Amino acid sequence: MKLIVTVDTEEDRWGNVRASHYGVENIGALPDFQKLCDELGVKPTYLVTYPVVTDETAAAILRTLLEGGNCEVGAHCHPWNTPPFEEPESKRNTMLSNLSQNLQHKKMAFLRDSIERHLKISPVSFRSGRWGYSQSVATNLAKLGFTVDSSITPFTDWTFVGGPDFSAATPPAFRFSADDIFHQSPDGELTEIPVTIGYVGWLSSDMRWCNAVQRVVQRKRFARARVAGILSKANVIRKVWLSPETSDAGEMIRLARRLQSQGYRFLNLTFHSPSLRAGLTPFVRTQQAEQRFWEKLRRFFSFARDSGIEAVKLSDALVR
Repeated sequence: MKLIVTVDTEEDRWGNVRASHYGVENIGALPDFQKLCDELGVKPTYLVTYPVVTDETAAAILRTLLEGGNCEVGAHCHPWNTPPFEEPESKRNTMLSNLSQNLQHKKMAFLRDSIERHLKISPVSFRSGRWGYSQSVATNLAKLGFTVDSSITPFTDWTFVGGPDFSAATPPAFRFSADDIFHQSPDGELTEIPVTIGYVGWLSSDMRWCNAVQRVVQRKRFARARVAGILSKANVIRKVWLSPETSDAGEMIRLARRLQSQGYRFLNLTFHSPSLRAGLTPFVRTQQAEQRFWEKLRRFFSFARDSGIEAVKLSDALVR
């Protein structure tokens, strides 16, 4: 098994989806994060947005990290702050997948070209902002020279915010063709490395079954009775993201062990770079929460190292 760490490396105020000025002071925390990664043998992939890569100070930090050789920089397209701005400003249009294929291509190309210009690299890894991924996005990835995508969140439906439905997707990585983004194709030109999301609990041996149960109990009549929460608290079925933003270290380790025992090839841990500093995301509001966040990272990375799980960059995880 291999560990991938993908960091949505973005502007400070998480959730601000208006095309206005953005601070990027959180990027100043990346050297300390990289130091932790180097100490524990982790090779993070920084998926950067346009405001980050075009900020001189942030770009200089990223160039220094790249010179160390133990990380990768890919692209993370926030359509609301990536030129050109041809679409009306709306919540719907914050999803890349809701834009026309031509406008998607323009924004993705603009971001890729900006990374090449400011960091002197050609990015091959990609993630859509707000998980706004679709077949047309994948088609553009292939056209623009990307080889690895990490935009799928298994067992998760984003249609309530105007996004895609990944509720039938599962955690394994797979090779695919741009004309069929959810099914494996041995000769496909792209690789999908989904974010690691799964189920733990004493009835969680079959994750597809767990997902089916979860979808049933989330229906309105069950939701009123809070059945999903009851099952989670009783440790019957609990949905866990491999992310220190939403899970504690114990939950992440338990999920990793479950997937390792089932023969999964990759773990993909993810979080947003603003969570490295207190007060910039709802996940890390206070200094105490910031300390707990860093400790969760340290504990999980230590577990991975001690368990013989090899850390790799996102682009190294090409499925053959």
